[in-house]
Amino acid sequence: MSLCCGIVGLPNVGKSTLFNAITAKQAEAANYPFCTIEPNVGTVLVPDERMQLIANVVKTPTLVPTTLEIVDIAGLVKGASKGEGLGNQFLSHIREVDAIVHVIRCFDDPDIIHVEGTIDPADDIATIDTELMLADLEGMERKMEKLRKSARKEKELQAQVDLGEAIIKGLSEGVPARSIISSPEEEEMARQFFLLTAKPLLYAANVGENDLPDGNAYTAKVAEIAAASGSNMLIISAKTEAEIAELPEEERPEFLESLGLKMSGLDRLIQTAYDLLGLQVYFTAGVQEVHAWTIRKGAAAPEAAGAIHSDFEKGFIRAEVMNWHDLVEIGSEQKVKEAGKLRSEGRDYIVKDGDVIVFRFNV
Repeated sequence: MSLCCGIVGLPNVGKSTLFNAITAKQAEAANYPFCTIEPNVGTVLVPDERMQLIANVVKTPTLVPTTLEIVDIAGLVKGASKGEGLGNQFLSHIREVDAIVHVIRCFDDPDIIHVEGTIDPADDIATIDTELMLADLEGMERKMEKLRKSARKEKELQAQVDLGEAIIKGLSEGVPARSIISSPEEEEMARQFFLLTAKPLLYAANVGENDLPDGNAYTAKVAEIAAASGSNMLIISAKTEAEIAELPEEERPEFLESLGLKMSGLDRLIQTAYDLLGLQVYFTAGVQEVHAWTIRKGAAAPEAAGAIHSDFEKGFIRAEVMNWHDLVEIGSEQKVKEAGKLRSEGRDYIVKDGDVIVFRFNV
């Protein structure tokens, strides 16, 4: 599976600058609202230092990292759900993403216009939250008309109707869908609604370079709101990420260290997104390639095999598993086996982050 995040925010908060930096694409980033007209979509390779270490052992030059897809849409303003600015037409482009990254302006710069005239992260967050809820409410009211009619004939749909009614009531009262959905069963039912406010949310507080890594008074407000809503938060500097993207790879660690950072904003965003969505990575490794695969935490071996191909899951026999660190430390699969650290696992095995696996299957 490939992770996909949608970026939202007011105009001129640094969305497109951040998008450009982390995807190395050139979405227009200008000092006026709505410079991003069409959605920008970029795919980045997810960095993982473990892959090269594994490749050194199995002696392959080919690495196939997992990927992160990022969708950047036009900035939203008050009234977007009713057609203000560019309207909610662009929200459709992020209805199928896995998570939403809300970029919030947390820096002062008189040369960059703020669409509301003043910098107030709490007000900015409220504006975007409201527009997303209104967009969801409009869509839900349309969908429920059809669902109610269908439920009269198909009684098994009544549970979906009940959930839909609860979501509409909550949205009408300013409560996002993620705060209404309360069980895995409801999560599964709610998928058909493609709700923006049901998606996991990451606040990206965009600061100036001088406010890295700890933030400022603006980010403190964002942190308070994130904690109250149970969302994740990340302090990032879009401008700094743009500078990092232009540096040669070998110069980046020293630059990050000078800013008091261990990882780039992209790496921290990916790590936070994986944690937010409950995802992890396992590897397949051989002389052909080292390949990273993204799966959910708690996935059993057959489900993990299905990330490679559905036939692997259907015909699953067993998984031969070793920890990546054991492979690197001991020096080869054969030596890992001789050390008694290569395990044969069955259908109930819960795959762990960093496992190196060979699947045996029959179709």
